[in-house]
Amino acid sequence: MIIINMFLNLIFPPTCEICGKVGTYLCDKCYFKIKKYEINYISKNKEIFCMYRYKDKIRELLIDYKFNDKSYLYNFFSELLIKNKKVCKILKSCDIIIPIPLHKKRKLDRGYNQSELILRDIAKKMDLQIENNVLKKVKNIKPQSEKGYAERMNDIKGVYIVENTQKIVGKKVLIFDDVYTTGSTTGECKKELLKVGASKVVIFTLTKD
Repeated sequence: MIIINMFLNLIFPPTCEICGKVGTYLCDKCYFKIKKYEINYISKNKEIFCMYRYKDKIRELLIDYKFNDKSYLYNFFSELLIKNKKVCKILKSCDIIIPIPLHKKRKLDRGYNQSELILRDIAKKMDLQIENNVLKKVKNIKPQSEKGYAERMNDIKGVYIVENTQKIVGKKVLIFDDVYTTGSTTGECKKELLKVGASKVVIFTLTKD
């Protein structure tokens, strides 16, 4: 696998998604430009962390990543997070990291789970434990971004279930999503994980709307 990746990098070398510089998916110069969107939001109970504003270039790239069939952009977002020492500290403080799952139909339509791709790359580079078969989305509801607050909070109930509970009992779990808006999705997942025995659940998102 390492040899294959080296060969692919020779044919298709990584390029910075901001300026096009060859050799990296996010060069240092552009990373420091992106830092102006950094908010480092931490909730009062220190269980919700959001790193960047959901606006301008980050918002544009996230929309491309999720809705315009540009799955390769996971490389950019994983680099954006790994370059941030605060992010690395948060990730390493948890026993298990879990991406917010997509319903199987939505994942089939899109072809990938955007949160999972980012986490897989980060977990591989930082030697973290990622679990994809613990949280499951069992209802294919309308995207939360298309609803008002009250509708979001009502419709999200019963959407997620926890499987393989033995993997999270007594563990500090981090759940990862790309955008935090009202917190209805991550909040529901957190509730279900705590219900079956997780010792603590931390919510971490790439951006905050």
